[in-house]
Amino acid sequence: MLGYTITFIIIALIAGIFGFGVIAGTAATIAKVCFIIFLVLFVASLLRTKRV
Repeated sequence: MLGYTITFIIIALIAGIFGFGVIAGTAATIAKVCFIIFLVLFVASLLRTKRV
């Protein structure tokens, strides 16, 4: 999941450099959503682990 986020951030940066505003905005939005989902799943996995 974090790999997808990094991929979409790179796509957004490259599209922004070349002036593709719609593509950059869409990729940045997808990256934000993926990152939030990653954070939620990461926190959930931390809370579910059993500590010995």
